[in-house]
This record gives sequence, C-alpha cells and structure tokens, in this order.
Amino acid sequence: MFRKTRSYFKTIELTYMEKTKEQKGLFGDINKDLIATAGEFIGTIMFFIFSLGSIQTVKAFQKMASNNGEDTQTTSSPSADAALALVSYFYSAAAFGVSLFATSTIFYRFTGSIFNPSVSLALYLIGAIKPVRFILVSAAQMAGSLVACAILTGLSPIELDVNVQLQNGTSRTKGVFIEAFSTAGLILSVLMLAAEKHLFTPFAPMGFALTLFVIVLYSSPFTGGAVNTARVFGPSCFQGFSDYHWIYWLGPTLGSLLATGAYVFLKAVHYWKITPGQDSTGETLQNDTVQVSEPSRNMSERNSRRQSACSNTPAHSIQNLV
Repeated sequence: MFRKTRSYFKTIELTYMEKTKEQKGLFGDINKDLIATAGEFIGTIMFFIFSLGSIQTVKAFQKMASNNGEDTQTTSSPSADAALALVSYFYSAAAFGVSLFATSTIFYRFTGSIFNPSVSLALYLIGAIKPVRFILVSAAQMAGSLVACAILTGLSPIELDVNVQLQNGTSRTKGVFIEAFSTAGLILSVLMLAAEKHLFTPFAPMGFALTLFVIVLYSSPFTGGAVNTARVFGPSCFQGFSDYHWIYWLGPTLGSLLATGAYVFLKAVHYWKITPGQDSTGETLQNDTVQVSEPSRNMSERNSRRQSACSNTPAHSIQNLV
C-alpha cells in the first residue's frame, strides 16, 4: 500500500512540474494574480475605511465642538490649539498603524498586505512580484481607495475631509523629500521583514504597523503623512485635486526607488554575514543558505508521521490537491 501511494505521489509531482512548465510566461500565474488582486482590493478598502474613517471622526468632532461653541475660551488659546493639533496627529498616526496591523494580519498570507502602489513598485523592482501582478494590484489599490472614500462619504454626518495638505510653512520641495524619505522607511521595513525570510517574518504586520505609526506621527504636521499615492488619490477625487498634488506621486515613487536601492546594496554586501545566526536557528553556509540544526531523532519521528499520513490519504483527496 505504501509503495503504491509513494508512486502515486511521484506521478503527481511529475504532473505538477509539467503544469508549472506550461504556465511559464507573462500570464502564467494569472489565476494567482487575480486572487491577489481581489485580496488587495478588499484589504485596501478595509485599511482606508478604518484609517481615513478615524481622521474623519476627528474632523467631525472638531467641527461639532466649534459649531456648539463649547470651551470657546479654552480653544481660543494658542497653546490649547497646539495641544489639540498634537493630539489629532497622534490619533491619526495611531489609526493608520492599528488599521494596517488589523488588515495586514488578515490578508498577509495570500496578498502580502501591500495596500500601497509604492510598495508594489519596490516588490516588482526586486523581482518579488511579476509585471502583471504589479499592474493589477496597483490598480486594485487605487480603486480600493475610491470605494473606501465613497463609503465614508455615505456614512459620515459631515462632508468628507480626509485629504492631506502641506502645512506649517512646508514648501513643495521639502514636501517631496519628506514624503520620499518617509515612504522609503516604510518600504524598507516591508522588504526587510517580509521579502527577506527569517524568524520574524510571520510577525511582519506588526513591524509594518509600528513603522507606519512613527512615520505618520513625524510627517503629519508637514505633509499630512501620506506615504501612499492611493491614500491621496481617493480623497482627492471627492475633495478636489490641489495644485501640488503631484508631490504625493513623486515623493513616494522616489522613496520606493531609494528603499529598493538600499535593499539591493544590503543584499550585495551580504548583510546577514555581519552577525551570523542573528535571526535564525542555524548557521549560514557558504552558498548563503541557512542550515537549521535538528536532532536526528526528531527527524526520524517526523518522517514516520509523514509516511503514516501518506499511507492513510485517500486517492480522491490527493487528486483534489492537483
């Protein structure tokens, strides 16, 4: 029985290899690309509903307090206004960080939880995703931003007010570079935590969220903390495009190129050899692979369990996996 099952598995393996060879090409993984696109579309909607919805809540609260004339003596104080603005910045940064963590933990395993065209560009440049998936997921992210803003417009008691803008005397040149360096920091965290496989990779969404939190906390007082072209595109379609809208396309794009360059450099100098075994359970070999040391007894137990599972697997369930 075991010999028959093993031979059946060999046939399946050969069939799978033949199918893989036939599917090579630009549209070879179109089914997977479409599934990832659908996941990115839904995930982007959820991400922006939670994050932009939190900003809309802040704006609604401020407007209602202003209309009711509450605490006029307190709010007229410059120091009180500055404190309120600081709390609003912290609230917005926390909303984006927590929203990214919540949504990325759901979609991370089959889409990568990108939700950002600049991140998609970096993943394409390093070869993590193919051109077709890059185009499809980027379009899905833009469309997801539009749908999220449409939902918030219908649910909010006030007009949509979640767009970003230059403020506190920030020039357009400074705005471009703030967006570029902020986006580079976010993308580099994605590349080092998700594209690079190590022990912390399963917890990468936590790293994304904390990185986005601190980046938005820094950049919000100057550029609004976009670091995402889709985050600006959706609200602008409902609130109007400013004459400096282009900086939220150029800045994140430059940031994507900067992060990709830093990542390629780190790979070129073999950064993992600087502190060998820092994030692995084994040692790095000469061919840049990690050898995980495991007792032979555990390996034999695992093989016996695997052989037992193979011998008890029905033929029809095996066919469903092909």
